[in-house]
Amino acid sequence: MASQTRTALVEDLMARFPHVPREAVIKEDLLRGGMAFDESALSGGGADGPGGGDVKPKSYFIFSFDHRTLPELGAAALNRPPEEIVLTGGPYGLRRTVVSVRVNPDSPYVVRGGEDGTLGLYLDGVRISDVGLPPMPEYYRHKLSNGKSVMEVAPTIQWGYLIYLTVFRVCQYFGAKEECQFCDINHNWRQHKAAGRPYTGVKPVEEVLEALEIIDRYDTAGTSRAYTLTGGSITSQVGGRDEADFYGHYAQAIEERFPGRWIGKVVAQALPRDAVQRFHDHGIRIYHPNFEVWDRRLFQLHCPGKERYVGRDEWHRRILDSTEVFGPRHVIPNFVAGIEMAEPFGFTKVGEAIDSTAEGLRFFMSHGVVPRFTTWCPEPTTPLGKANPLGAPLEYHIRLLETYRATLEEFGLSSPPGYGPAGPGRAVFSVSSFMDSLEGLEEPGDEGPAAS
Repeated sequence: MASQTRTALVEDLMARFPHVPREAVIKEDLLRGGMAFDESALSGGGADGPGGGDVKPKSYFIFSFDHRTLPELGAAALNRPPEEIVLTGGPYGLRRTVVSVRVNPDSPYVVRGGEDGTLGLYLDGVRISDVGLPPMPEYYRHKLSNGKSVMEVAPTIQWGYLIYLTVFRVCQYFGAKEECQFCDINHNWRQHKAAGRPYTGVKPVEEVLEALEIIDRYDTAGTSRAYTLTGGSITSQVGGRDEADFYGHYAQAIEERFPGRWIGKVVAQALPRDAVQRFHDHGIRIYHPNFEVWDRRLFQLHCPGKERYVGRDEWHRRILDSTEVFGPRHVIPNFVAGIEMAEPFGFTKVGEAIDSTAEGLRFFMSHGVVPRFTTWCPEPTTPLGKANPLGAPLEYHIRLLETYRATLEEFGLSSPPGYGPAGPGRAVFSVSSFMDSLEGLEEPGDEGPAAS
């Protein structure tokens, strides 16, 4: 009965929220609850890593984004699942929809081959869409001079649009009293090292440049159009540099070597204005000082390190101050959609959670700042993931998409730059459906500076 309820839930929400694309309803359910893979669908990379296969494997580029640990995943860990999948067709007539892969062996959604051998996505045993797999990019088939793979140093996501440079693989907010309660960056580091996988803690700038040279050489179609510099928060120093200089010196090197090839983005803490200016001076053009969750009490509980070192009010002040450097449109703070409803402290009613998040959206959008969000994956090694293995209700995610679009329209704003095209059938942003839901709210030229 439970699996039948999932199909009924999905179709009920499609009917109740007809202005939210059907594609987004399915995508949000996959992102919040994960997908299972039949062994016949696990062809990516293989145990020996990428290079020889035909499918681009999951890179675990910063967090695990799985509902089980690597040891618990078994074959799904050894024979890597794809980085993303693309959904089309089926009884819901899905337009092309790119979805980040979050593995959950218990999910009612299963990717498997049909009788004709083609892959499909099955819900409650019924095929609801065709499944396309990301092809192994040519640049993944080439190694750096030291033998490291491009995927380890500079993986690409969003169907090749974004180069994700996690140059510091751990976070200096450490332990139960400092770590964000939804984040498994430190555990993801530990599990990959325990499994013997290459997972460099601090990536040398020379390796990053060499990997980018390979991407630039073999990405002849110009699919990659942006890069993100990110990693754990730095509360002291790494390699003698504070956070702004640590991440900034990568940007400076990239922009000197590849001027204008990609739009440069950085995900970092909300830093003082002079530090933010250093990011801009080094060539970064989009700044993501993520605010994680709007509600004051939940920010204090879910982000204890950020509350202790900076504080919620100061965090928000710094976000607004940074618009004087980058311009409001190029300051794009992320929040983790769903943790508003995480037990034991979160809202218990969907409407209350939406009202709280809407308050935050209105605050930022009234200043011309357009936040974006990642759909919460309740990773099992995090406090919130352990307490909430099912994540937030699907209705919350669907109502959030509706509220997000309505707030954008209220303030006369468009989709944020650096995320590729907007709208169902066009969006490539894979870790939430907000871009899939913004048809008609895109400004020209938002795909980034690279040639198509």
